[in-house]
Amino acid sequence: MGLEKEKADARIFMDEDEFNRSSAPMLTEKTYECPPDRDPHDLNGHLMLSFEDVIAEPASTHSLDKVWICSTAVYEVSKYVLYKLLTALLAIPLAFVIGLLFAVLSCLHIWVVMPFVRTCLMVLPSVQAIWKGITDSLVAPVFASMGRCFASVNVRVDQPF
Repeated sequence: MGLEKEKADARIFMDEDEFNRSSAPMLTEKTYECPPDRDPHDLNGHLMLSFEDVIAEPASTHSLDKVWICSTAVYEVSKYVLYKLLTALLAIPLAFVIGLLFAVLSCLHIWVVMPFVRTCLMVLPSVQAIWKGITDSLVAPVFASMGRCFASVNVRVDQPF
C-alpha cells in the first residue's frame, strides 16, 4: 500500500544505524527481519489491488496530474484506514464465529458422518448379497425370456432404388 511503502521508505532513510559516522568502512550489511507471511498459501492474492488496477485512464484522456496523485493518495489511505478499522471491529467476532462453525462441522464429521459411513460400508456386503439374490431370482429370468423371444426376430432393411 502507499502509506506503508512511504513509511518503509522513510524508515530506510532515517534509520540511524544506516549512516556510518566513522571513517572505517562497514564490514557487515544491516539485515532487516522480514515480517511473517500471513498468507503463505496465497489464498487472497487476488485482493492485492493498487489504484491503477481499479482506476485506469487511457492514453487519450488524462486528468490533471495533481488530481491523479491526490485521488491515488485518497484511495490508498482510505483503503488502509478502513481495512484497519473494519478488522479492528470485525476480526475478533468473525474469528469466534468461524472457529465455532469449524468446531461444529468437525464434531459432526467425527461423531455423526464418519460413523454413519462406516456403518453403511459394514452393512453394504449383506445388502449387496440380498440385492444380488433378488435380481437373480426375479429380474434375470424375465430378461432371459425376453432375450429368447427376440432372438428369432430378423430385421431386414431394403434400400429403395
